[in-house]
Amino acid sequence: MIHAKSARTRPGGRVRRGRRLAVLAAATAFALLPTSASAYPNPGRVTGDIVVHDPTMIRASDGTYLLYSTHGGLEARTSTDRIAFSRSGNAFNTPPSWWKNYSSSNDPWAPDISYQGGKYLMYYAVSSFGSSNSAIGFATSSSGKAGTWTDYGIVHSTTGSSNYNAIDPNLFVDGDGKWWLSFGSWWSGLKMIRIDPSTGKQYAGDKTVYSIASRPTGTKAVEGPTVVKRNGYYYLFASYDTCCAGTSSTYKIKVGRATSPTGPYLDKNGVNMMNNGGSVVLESHGRYIGPGGQSVMGDVDGDLLVYHYYDGQDNGAPKLGVNLLSWSGGWPTAY
Repeated sequence: MIHAKSARTRPGGRVRRGRRLAVLAAATAFALLPTSASAYPNPGRVTGDIVVHDPTMIRASDGTYLLYSTHGGLEARTSTDRIAFSRSGNAFNTPPSWWKNYSSSNDPWAPDISYQGGKYLMYYAVSSFGSSNSAIGFATSSSGKAGTWTDYGIVHSTTGSSNYNAIDPNLFVDGDGKWWLSFGSWWSGLKMIRIDPSTGKQYAGDKTVYSIASRPTGTKAVEGPTVVKRNGYYYLFASYDTCCAGTSSTYKIKVGRATSPTGPYLDKNGVNMMNNGGSVVLESHGRYIGPGGQSVMGDVDGDLLVYHYYDGQDNGAPKLGVNLLSWSGGWPTAY
């Protein structure tokens, strides 16, 4: 985010020196090499507690990777090498009281972790499956570790009569200092609002709800936006089609790019993402079914695509996927 990088930029930026960095970069890059030839790459090697949904990850100042995901009070995992992950609790030990207005099970979704202004930020959604009675919450932490988060309540909400859905948030901080939150699912598609950096809530000077992606014909299945800026373009990643159905999932990750954070986002063929556009970055192949719920993270060896997929060789269990991204030719390619 700093200097228009991803919202998941670790504190201190991406500059670390010395032999230890070189060794880590080489080891993690090797671990991300696909293991077989395919139209799409297999995820890099990860081990340990990797049954996750909607993962978001950041590298802390001490080099530890912090990963959060859907369920539990937002499940927390850590890794020292970006390969072996272990559970470390939940973001919240006690559910904030307002959650019960949107989820009878107090089951939050799709966290988004970032580091801004000397503290860790987390946006997340509270809802129930198939409902637009939803809200996006906001929390901060000085360490980013499990159990240390302070909740600041609702950022944006929708009701059963809304034509869009306040879920799946992602913070993007532009190089001009403006903060933007993309979010949404199904109905009339993906949205974006401006955020006040001083509060983490919606900016009072601009209450516009911008539309950035939609499927006006056929299925309405688009959700989970992620916005980053690379090489002068803003890129919108989103999850298309059906998630959460195990080996029957048809999730896939698509992308478009724009010259403004609020769009219009066009795919490689010039089709607007507001009109069902989007170029495929990753989709089902082999045992790796329905990749989606993605985030993009800058790390020492480049940008990472962090996502879940359903394992066709493990009864469709949702698992962590991590791949490097190349931007050669002006478009992201997973490898």
